[in-house]
Amino acid sequence: MYLSLVEIILPLLLVVLITLPLIKVFKGEVSAKSAKSRLLTHIAGFFTVIVFVLVMQMVISPRVFAAEDTGATSIVGTMAQGLGFLSAALATGMSALGAGIAVAAAAPAAIGAFSENEKNFGKSLIFVALGEGVAIYGLLISILIINNLG
Repeated sequence: MYLSLVEIILPLLLVVLITLPLIKVFKGEVSAKSAKSRLLTHIAGFFTVIVFVLVMQMVISPRVFAAEDTGATSIVGTMAQGLGFLSAALATGMSALGAGIAVAAAAPAAIGAFSENEKNFGKSLIFVALGEGVAIYGLLISILIINNLG
């Protein structure tokens, strides 16, 4: 009923092994091109580890963790519901990340355009708001996913 030591330590160890080489990137000891290739390699490795852990979880313990019926409400779900919640979280998280990247590029340009000519305020605000719209769409998609899980 409880997780074994292997089921707890193995995912943590794999995540640490993937993130450990990125220390040089965060310290600034590598070039920008090398840092970009390292980061892409580690992102691919991270998702590989996630798939590996999911497969190992199904192989090692294919049981469903359910509380005994004590009359109280318990949390019981299927693999499909779990993956649905995971997809909703990814939709929100990745859209927020994309919106952050869009706003990081648009906001300085908008400030520069506004400082040159005050009439550019409305035009520049539209481009910043378009970047934020990506996060709202991702949140909307995740709400639709969660509504279909019930």
